[in-house]
Amino acid sequence: MSEVLHIYETNAAAFDRDRGRDLMEVQYLEALLERLPPERRVLDLGCGAGEPIARYLIDKGCRLTGVDGAAAMIELCAARFPAMTWVVADMRTLALAQRFDAIVAWDSFFHLTGDAQRAMFPIFRDHIAARGLLLFTSGPRDGEAMGQLYGERLYHASLAAEEYTRLLDANGFDVIRHAVEDPDCGGHTVWLAQARQ
Repeated sequence: MSEVLHIYETNAAAFDRDRGRDLMEVQYLEALLERLPPERRVLDLGCGAGEPIARYLIDKGCRLTGVDGAAAMIELCAARFPAMTWVVADMRTLALAQRFDAIVAWDSFFHLTGDAQRAMFPIFRDHIAARGLLLFTSGPRDGEAMGQLYGERLYHASLAAEEYTRLLDANGFDVIRHAVEDPDCGGHTVWLAQARQ
């Protein structure tokens, strides 16, 4: 994980410049928002520079807390949206002593090893409000893969869909939407789950 954070820390400005703003994620963000109460407290894990997902949620009236392990990313967020809460932290050890109506981990959670992903589900559970929503992306199947970002190797991992389903269930979540390599969302594999209580 330290290598992943180093890549994002040292390339924050370039990543912010190159990050697509066409909001291919909108169908999933809308599916999340339509299930949330009027007072919407959202935790964005791996928020990056806050564009476009955090901006979209903020524009829709969400009170957003963004967490990223790269301080340079959080600095960009804080400059853009000073009224929101921005935290430099490792999601693997997160303990905010707050609960949120929704947790979003878009294109961030999948940088963790399989074991670290398994350990995240109790953290999701401890930060979710009653009937809260969890939205995250994963790989399409169990395994590890190395990508490239700004000339450096970038780690990704995924568990099998069956294991994600078991982990969600064991931590009090029901899957309400799951898409594998959605062609309308840049090939993302997406999970939307809701806390049972």
